[in-house]
Amino acid sequence: MKAFIRVMKAVSDPTRVKILKILEKRMMCVCELQTSLGAAQSTTSKHLKILEDAGLVASRKDGLWVNYTLADGSQSPFAASLLGNLRHWLNDEPEIAALVEKTAHIDRFEIMNRN
Repeated sequence: MKAFIRVMKAVSDPTRVKILKILEKRMMCVCELQTSLGAAQSTTSKHLKILEDAGLVASRKDGLWVNYTLADGSQSPFAASLLGNLRHWLNDEPEIAALVEKTAHIDRFEIMNRN
């Protein structure tokens, strides 16, 4: 039951649901996600850690970058089921649609050049 509760708690926060919907579209690094969400790096990282611990998100280091994607569901059947269903949920929600559209134009190299 602990694995089920971990997944449900992970998706109980609106920001974490937004992260999952964004990652449905493409792999992203923390700086891209934080720019998309308008959140601090530390806050975004904490959300990603919770999602990763629940088996919903996977990370892979690539040089200086840590890239995040949706997990394949192999860690938890609850995570796999939720991720499968989430692909069909909230797509018509205006806030989610706007966020996904905004995210399509975010690029890590542009973000780095601004800093």
